[in-house]
Amino acid sequence: MAKKENPPASNPHVAIVILAAGSSSRMGQSKQLLQIHNTTVLRHSITVALQARPAVVTVVLGAHAKQHRESIQFMPVKVVMNEQWETGMGSSLKAGLQHVEAHHPNVTAALFMVCDQPSLTTPHLLNLMGEGGKPIVASYYGGSPGVPALFNKLLFPALHALGNDQGAKKIFQQFSEQVSLVNFPGGELDLDTMEDYQNYLNQK
Repeated sequence: MAKKENPPASNPHVAIVILAAGSSSRMGQSKQLLQIHNTTVLRHSITVALQARPAVVTVVLGAHAKQHRESIQFMPVKVVMNEQWETGMGSSLKAGLQHVEAHHPNVTAALFMVCDQPSLTTPHLLNLMGEGGKPIVASYYGGSPGVPALFNKLLFPALHALGNDQGAKKIFQQFSEQVSLVNFPGGELDLDTMEDYQNYLNQK
């Protein structure tokens, strides 16, 4: 079975980076392989990203990388291995960004997302891409900015300067005047524990 080809990008200057390297320690098993929307958590997040038709979808893997890579092997994405995944999300963010910059020099913005927000939709990603105006466009839920979030390449040096255990919130704080917000209904729902997952299934 051949890897599918992407249709032409309608957002050719935006790269999407999916951070999926964590070990799901609180879940007790790989959250990336849990079933939602008749597929897995990881495959669903990739599908949502691909439908936004960016220049590239890059998936950063770490824990359980062999299983996760096999589960998405026929999807038209670039896979990056983060050997330092245990040091924190910042290490995955930087690994994904480094790959984008090396292979897609024409990209002018990177949109970072995680794989465990089951309420995430393609229209929300398109809203982030279309917001414009400020160099950072963040999702807004739970009373504060969060991911998915889009960063203009002017912010790439600041992203590279993050500590391995730091994430996008550090950048939101550092450049608070340069952040646009887009409401993300349901954004606070993530699948960290089996209880989260069961609660999500019970709502369906």
